[in-house]
Amino acid sequence: MAPNKVETILTTPFDGQKPGTSGLRKPVGVFQQPHYSENFIQASLLAGLGVKLNGSSLAVGGDGRFFCREAVHLVIKMAAANGVSKIVLGQNGILSTPACSHIIRKWELNGGFILTAGHNPGGSKGDFGIKFNIENGGPAPECITDKIYELTTTLTEYKIVPKLKVDITKVGTSTFKVAGREFTVEVIEITADYLQLMREIYDFDAIRSFLKGQRVILNGMNGVTGPYLQRIFVEEMGVPSESCINCEPLPDFGGRKPDPNLTYASDLVAVMKKGDHDFAAAFNGDGNRYMILGHRGFYVNPCDSLAVLASKLEYIPYFKQRGVKGFARSMPTSEALDRVALHLGKECYQTPTGWKFFGNLMDSGKINLCGEESFGLGSDHIRENDGIWAVLAWLSVMACTQKSVAQILMEHWLVHGRNFFTRYDYENVSVEAADKMVEGLTKLIEDPKTKGMTFSDPTGRSYKMSYLDNFEYEDPTDHSTSKNQGIRFLFEDGSRIIYRLSGTVSSGATIHIYVEGYERNENAQFYKQDPQEVLKPLVTIALRTSKLKELTGRDVPTVIT
Repeated sequence: MAPNKVETILTTPFDGQKPGTSGLRKPVGVFQQPHYSENFIQASLLAGLGVKLNGSSLAVGGDGRFFCREAVHLVIKMAAANGVSKIVLGQNGILSTPACSHIIRKWELNGGFILTAGHNPGGSKGDFGIKFNIENGGPAPECITDKIYELTTTLTEYKIVPKLKVDITKVGTSTFKVAGREFTVEVIEITADYLQLMREIYDFDAIRSFLKGQRVILNGMNGVTGPYLQRIFVEEMGVPSESCINCEPLPDFGGRKPDPNLTYASDLVAVMKKGDHDFAAAFNGDGNRYMILGHRGFYVNPCDSLAVLASKLEYIPYFKQRGVKGFARSMPTSEALDRVALHLGKECYQTPTGWKFFGNLMDSGKINLCGEESFGLGSDHIRENDGIWAVLAWLSVMACTQKSVAQILMEHWLVHGRNFFTRYDYENVSVEAADKMVEGLTKLIEDPKTKGMTFSDPTGRSYKMSYLDNFEYEDPTDHSTSKNQGIRFLFEDGSRIIYRLSGTVSSGATIHIYVEGYERNENAQFYKQDPQEVLKPLVTIALRTSKLKELTGRDVPTVIT
């Protein structure tokens, strides 16, 4: 048999191959089932590329987690069989999600496969994920992911070149004959294109000069950002190599969950609290999320991070040259950004959770900066959130102002007030319990008596309901709608409680509860209060109203941010 012969393999559908907020995520063992990954890849090729499939070009890369290499070879073999003409591949199958988005755009490709489960744990017992990005570099919109899912329910065959062998370890170009056509795989060095993009956005000389007087620590969490941190901060910026830790991408992320928050990056928090460093950052598995800490562990809530950067974009050359038209945030993200937008006279859009919803706004020129409370932040330089970009943005502001993280935040709050914000995550909850909670909250929404009701906590603090719903979004560019995006309780004093089920878990359910209260005070000491103490009454109301403890049996959340 010819080594590059296309074969058509008969298959049957698998249940549950519906992409979530960021592609399809399941335990590794699920993807290792015969035909399982192949079915989803085939459906993604057909739905994602449509009539452009024959002769198309794709980017492929992943975060290096367990099963990544096997999946890379599957994508190559199936792309070749389905008429794709070219694959641009990160060396060893690795590319950060932001870098992959940039490569799709820079190389004018038709889309790409990003092989990651983001912040989910890795290893043979962990999770894997496959996400299809479209030609603008962003995640496939719902019209495409719905089509992918529809195809997975009816698929009876897939195409593959089973004996096609490609060396993904060496940078270079290989060309093969498949079904009488040329099929090219170009393996690229993973940091070069992304580094060049960052050089175009930021003043590297200014950041380099500033970093000479700073003690920093950057934690790759053994995800994909490690090589990028070493290339940008060690080689370009001259930061000591020991300042970049956990920089080797590992299939199991060193046994940790690569989720940059106060719980899963607690070792970094402990180091920072000692006071020996001025600035720290941690990154998730695929490089699109980040956490920032200042001296003595001063924590920057992602909602505040977004608002602060929105107010100081003049310090970043990219925005100084291009201007700023507007901003966007996911619905659960605090309204701190809205206050900056109002102050600047800019539009601020509120979208469902998921970066795909920002893509249309960027493509239509409506927004330049966007972010989510889940440690995601980005701009229109690509169509994904971007952890390293966010850290460079903060360092640019610090370099220009010569101020610390804490000073920048405190000054921001004195001008705009503070949106005290917290998120409670309850992971691995039974789907039945989560559904019952949503069902109970939905009844409150449907009850006309709820609007105008006063909610009180045991201390007597009261909040009057002004509006409640299950958030529905209409895209202002194509007028598509997305329903049931999170239950909102909005109170007359501007406080909010949001309930939402995660779209990125691989099994079970994760319940997110977001609590926010706005305060304004001319005394800087006021803003030093612990958000958990300030929001305690609202948190009590949120838990009691949802009956979370009774339904799930959980006394405490898995993660508090």
